[in-house]
Amino acid sequence: MTNTNTASTFFGLGIAPKVLELLERMKFKTPTPIQHKAIPLAVEGKDIMGIAQTGTGKTLAFAIPMVQRLAQGTSNGLVIVPTRELAIQVDETVNKVAQPFGLKTVVLIGGASMEDQIRSIKRGARIIIATPGRLIDHVQRGTVRLNSTNILVLDEADRMFDMGFAPQIEQIMQEVPKDRQTMLFSATMPRDIMSMAARHMKLPINVEVAPQGTAAERVSQEMFVVRREMKNVLLAKLLTQYRGSVLLFSRTKHGARKLTRDIKEMGHSAAEIHSDRTLAQRKASLEGFKVGRYRVLVATDIAARGIDVKGIELVINFDLPDDAENYIHRIGRTGRAGMEGRAISIATPDQADQVQAIERIMRSEIKLLQHPDVETQTLYRAPSGSSSGGRKGPGVSRSFVNKTFARGRRRFR
Repeated sequence: MTNTNTASTFFGLGIAPKVLELLERMKFKTPTPIQHKAIPLAVEGKDIMGIAQTGTGKTLAFAIPMVQRLAQGTSNGLVIVPTRELAIQVDETVNKVAQPFGLKTVVLIGGASMEDQIRSIKRGARIIIATPGRLIDHVQRGTVRLNSTNILVLDEADRMFDMGFAPQIEQIMQEVPKDRQTMLFSATMPRDIMSMAARHMKLPINVEVAPQGTAAERVSQEMFVVRREMKNVLLAKLLTQYRGSVLLFSRTKHGARKLTRDIKEMGHSAAEIHSDRTLAQRKASLEGFKVGRYRVLVATDIAARGIDVKGIELVINFDLPDDAENYIHRIGRTGRAGMEGRAISIATPDQADQVQAIERIMRSEIKLLQHPDVETQTLYRAPSGSSSGGRKGPGVSRSFVNKTFARGRRRFR
């Protein structure tokens, strides 16, 4: 008889007994698919290229092997992430595993005190969690030396490349020893990341737990198409219908500020998080959202991968993202770790091309709905020669839009 019990526990993954005891005390009983596949390879010191969507437990997939290996010697670990928010989130998770073994961490991000960071480094931090720019600042000042880094993790690598961090990552690669373990985790694996991996990793093993471009399996996705001036009206209806926590995405920081004011006028508690907010303000907004002080968190794409909050009921794309891939990362904020979630997008009639780009990446159609109290529209492609936002003529309807609309044409419940 085949024993399948170990497949649903951390036992048998090469994890040391003391680490297993810690996971048991922390109530971590069942590994996620990325943890189940990556941990056995990582504890052996193998280089890994992990492809998994947001909310699948990637942080523990590299934190457990890193802590186990660092606890056996005197070398250091380095985790590079794209945003300040993600650095803070990663530190919270890594600390849970590292602290019981006497391993100190330090977060090196912009917007925080350089002096405080230097003091933490001098106190013997063994694991650095950093954004590329601030880490290079420390390296250039001589306050951080990376020559004892034995384990390097690049988390959300595709996002770092999207944000233009490729030169900084290359510079960091020159500072760390060539004889090291490298783990790269990403939701997608574009060509430039593959090229970097070929230059800087030793025979990396691919670990993929979901096809590239797929969203969280348990997230239902719906879309309303309305005139631009009706978006706020629809938003008010949605916030009344859904009573749980809501993460709402705006395309611009100016739009985020305005939406936060509008939502408060609708009678809901709301906070905003975008690049114009200081680090302290962003942390306060995120913490307030976590504890329920704010029901709605309005964010730009800076937060698409930097928010790890359990129990977000609804993600609303008030504006469609400029980059279709960001749609995946946005909706991945709900339905995390196997929980059910819901994502609703609001499009305008002239955004057929943007919707099609998202559906192409998703490899599926998004259900178009009608609302009983708000007049919905049909997506159309602007006639040849006119601007994408043009309103001349009825436009050219696309067959995939018509089929989707017909299938999803039902009363809004």
